Amino acid sequence: MKEYPILQQLNGPKDLQALPEDKLPALAEEIRGYMVDCVSKNGGHLAASLGAVDLIIALHRVYADEGDRILFDVGHQSYAHKILTGRRDVFTTLRQEGGLSGFPKREESPYDAFNTGHASTSISAALGMARAKQLLHQPGHVAAVIGDGALTGGLAYEALDDGGDSKLPLVVVLNDNEMSISRNVGAMSRSLSRLRASSGYNRLKRFVVRVLERGMVGRRMSKNIEGFKNRIKRFVLQNTFFEEMGFTYLGPISGHDIPQMIDLLGEARALERPVVVHVITQKGKGYSPSEQNPEKFHGVAPFSPETGAVASSGAVSCSETFGKTLLELAREDGRIVAITAAMRDGTGLRPFFETFPDRAFDVGIAEEHALTMAAGMAAEGLRPVAAIYSSFLQRAVDQLYHDICLQKLPVVIGVDRAGLVGQDGETHQGIYDPAMLCAIPNLSVYEPATLTELRAMIRLAVSRDEPAAIRYCRGTLPEGGGEAPVVYGKWTVLRPVSDVVILAAGPLVQIARQVAEQLDCGLVEARFYKPLDYELLDELRRKGCKLVVAEENVAALSLYVAAYCPELTVRPLCLPDGPMAQATVARQRTLGGIDEAAMIQAVQELRGSNG
Repeated sequence: MKEYPILQQLNGPKDLQALPEDKLPALAEEIRGYMVDCVSKNGGHLAASLGAVDLIIALHRVYADEGDRILFDVGHQSYAHKILTGRRDVFTTLRQEGGLSGFPKREESPYDAFNTGHASTSISAALGMARAKQLLHQPGHVAAVIGDGALTGGLAYEALDDGGDSKLPLVVVLNDNEMSISRNVGAMSRSLSRLRASSGYNRLKRFVVRVLERGMVGRRMSKNIEGFKNRIKRFVLQNTFFEEMGFTYLGPISGHDIPQMIDLLGEARALERPVVVHVITQKGKGYSPSEQNPEKFHGVAPFSPETGAVASSGAVSCSETFGKTLLELAREDGRIVAITAAMRDGTGLRPFFETFPDRAFDVGIAEEHALTMAAGMAAEGLRPVAAIYSSFLQRAVDQLYHDICLQKLPVVIGVDRAGLVGQDGETHQGIYDPAMLCAIPNLSVYEPATLTELRAMIRLAVSRDEPAAIRYCRGTLPEGGGEAPVVYGKWTVLRPVSDVVILAAGPLVQIARQVAEQLDCGLVEARFYKPLDYELLDELRRKGCKLVVAEENVAALSLYVAAYCPELTVRPLCLPDGPMAQATVARQRTLGGIDEAAMIQAVQELRGSNG
């Protein structure tokens, strides 16, 4: 690894405070180089963190008191924060089992003020901390760093509405790089573009305020002309969104000019009221491949630091298969539309957007809106298909229940990243959606074990004119081909029924096949979490079979099977109650007790029991 002489001197924020200001730009370049070295080996969220290095240096120079708190929205921007807060030497363990989390985590460091992994939470949490400090008479200031992409999420506006009214010393730092994961969309993005063009107005405003506040006459004049200032402001700057919400707006300024940011953040901190500081950054700054392709380097697998090339397995992912199949269906049926929430690349929908731009809708980080909009489309005769990551679908469970399923509207949801997701860790695991989805009335829940089944399930779900969710894992599945056709509500017997039957779903079917062949037991693939295959379950009950129910999520399928057949012996093989830490997927299966060894043990225990 390269040498980083300035960075090697820093073991915590106090060392950063002691560093001469003229050394800070060089420090920023060293942090970027160190980041690229480490992330190229482990993978991670690189582009956003590269763009936020200078901003984080400035924040730690200004928010240096013991009671100060810096909160990061999502955490994609926080790698420099980790490096500067005593975790430089262990940053090489990023996203590895037992190593640093890819996101802020209170259990990891006292400088991580709040656990994050999902968007739009920082302002709410920061306001809560500011209120707590006021009530408990505790010292310190709170700053929330939020990307412009996260401002497409409704929670951010709820917090801004409340925060502006609070009159508390809350500083919201808007890190504006014009992107979330895909390029930002919507009216707020255009609004911020207009604000970026208003730097002259803001410099003039700060100069006039400083002059007027110097004496009693000036302060009286300032008060008397407040209405006049507001009228001028509306004339010069049509968009006064943040100030109308109750925040003092400062900016925009360059997010790569460290001295200017230190000055402006210090000014914001000293105002002791709600303030928005608007900084403009370049996503991927300092590393040419990331600057040229920030979407690719938003979340990137290990890569060559010299060229930026990412090794490819050559396998077609479930997301790509979903997107390609949906595109084929859209060519056949003009009613089909595609919806995503800032994930057109991650969900495999990019080709659909390019082919049918008028039938493809990226709503930003707004899953609730995505599903209720889909319900409205379905109510008027369209056939919307929304592709959403499992962990982000959690934000929209009420919309799925209230707006889609109670009305039995034909909306199909591709539940991407279902199951274990590996190094992204506990905030992104797709292991909770079956417990939520199966409890919602009028909703069918599918899960394929092969890519062939995934294609067939998409076609079946779209054709049935009812609410449906299709779960599929991160990465890929076997191609398949010899399985029975997908029939609604029917499971598939892959090995003849015997004394013990493994009932497996999704990616665990391949592991179960190996175990069933080794131990000569029955194997059934549960292609549907809901509805259950009641006919097959009745057969298993009549034959007195014992079941091992294997699912890569917290208990859902096993609970419904046991409830329908209480007289059957059912051994759940599911993930335990509790968060699943970062590791490889194979290792997570072992830690969760759902790997091949656990399956073998479960079958052997059932065969050895008298029950």
